Amino acid sequence: MDQPVGRFAERISHLAPEGAYEVLARAQALEAVGRDIIHLEIGQPDVPTFSNVARAGVRAIQEGRTRYNPPSGVAALREAIAEDVGRRRGIDVKPSEVVVAPGAKPMLFFPTMALVEPGDEVIYPDPGFPTYAAMIGVAGGVPVPVRLREETDFAFDLEAFDGAISDRTRLIILNSPSNPTGGVLAESVLEHIAAAAKRHDAWVLSDEIYVRLTFGGVSAPSIAALDGMRERTVICDGFSKTYAMTGWRLGYGVMPESLAERLGLLLTHSVGCTATFTQYAGLAGLTGPQGQVDEVVAEYQHRRDVLVDGLNAIAGVSCQRPQGAFYTFPNITSFGQSSEWMADYLLKEAGVAVLPGTAFGVGGEGYLRLCFANSLERIQAALTRIDDALSKLDKA
Repeated sequence: MDQPVGRFAERISHLAPEGAYEVLARAQALEAVGRDIIHLEIGQPDVPTFSNVARAGVRAIQEGRTRYNPPSGVAALREAIAEDVGRRRGIDVKPSEVVVAPGAKPMLFFPTMALVEPGDEVIYPDPGFPTYAAMIGVAGGVPVPVRLREETDFAFDLEAFDGAISDRTRLIILNSPSNPTGGVLAESVLEHIAAAAKRHDAWVLSDEIYVRLTFGGVSAPSIAALDGMRERTVICDGFSKTYAMTGWRLGYGVMPESLAERLGLLLTHSVGCTATFTQYAGLAGLTGPQGQVDEVVAEYQHRRDVLVDGLNAIAGVSCQRPQGAFYTFPNITSFGQSSEWMADYLLKEAGVAVLPGTAFGVGGEGYLRLCFANSLERIQAALTRIDDALSKLDKA
């Protein structure tokens, strides 16, 4: 690699690739030489973008909706998001409190940039989505991980949380349903966190991108619906998981209007605006029939049950049944190998691409993340391959 002419800024020195893309690249390299690889590493729906959504996007392009639009989003989409978020979460949302972005990640990064000063502490889940630690570092914040523990259904360890929060805490990041664990935070847990946030005058950034993907009658409540939390909460959501729109890049945030105005400025000076035709596609998804969402969620639940039951039938593996998202997080500590070693072993030996738990923080050691947004046939084939491969290993 060529040496840079000058030094890089310290604020980006901690950045590392996202584990899913690294494993995907290695898996594709094996496929290039003829290996059959089952992909359980990438967290995206295996169904195509819903047909009404795709048609709306094409129609928008044909109608010339390909020009600039306001940085915070097309008015019709902001109005529809405000109505949908308000109805589903039981809160009052005005369109002026909605900010549309090219993907949900800007609605993680930009609120952090707008709220966190260098030296401010930010609490976030571990294991958790790797962008959390990345954006805290770029903002100059001090990362304060709080473990999600298997014995509490991967909820926040409230004792650890109470020990971590202080008047130095500027922001608390929540993710429910969770990536990578599939855990859903109960309302009692959210109430505990909310009381602490108010006591220490901290903001909450609630990543709710998987809120529509819950199983068995479980719902994922939003901390924004609790008393006194609307004015200190940023909801991050998007269209990628619910409407199979990962490549369209369409997300949004809901927050107090004063913060929304500032995020609009950050969008103005970074990306300018989100693609207009993409927003009209999202509008069709949000305002159109929701039956296909329900059908896909039901299929995910069936796949979840097959995968969890199959994993628990493998000697040395134990796996909780996730309540949401489309991931399982099996415990593989009995084999006495690191998560990274096990993920690499399963890719090379079994032809199954999974992620090491440590791709989501040190709290993920001893676990693997498997995505069940794949066909039932491929999931069953993966279970057979994993069982065969692990049967060759000694357990600790």
